[in-house]
Amino acid sequence: MHELAITQNILKIALSHAEQAQAIRLTAINLVVGELTGFVDESIQFYFDMLSPGTPAQGARLVIRRVPARLRCRECGEEFALRPLDWKCPRCSAVGGTVLQGREFCIESIEVE
Repeated sequence: MHELAITQNILKIALSHAEQAQAIRLTAINLVVGELTGFVDESIQFYFDMLSPGTPAQGARLVIRRVPARLRCRECGEEFALRPLDWKCPRCSAVGGTVLQGREFCIESIEVE
């Protein structure tokens, strides 16, 4: 259900920028979504398809670029990709670390006519 509120905000922001650019319609909205956000691409698309009819964004494509999670070990400083269900450092086996990427969520660009 979080995707509904997020998608409403995506649409609001995209429409606002399109209006400022005096665009007739939006053709694509390019999103960046980190792996750790928990957002489901299909849910965002579902809500977008539900919310966009009757707006200049109707029929626009949502293009979602996923950003994988990366951590830095607090013990040894090793940077590593988060593997599913495995938060252990590959160098020293310490658990967890500082998240370097994977929490991103933003509109990267908007394509308009």
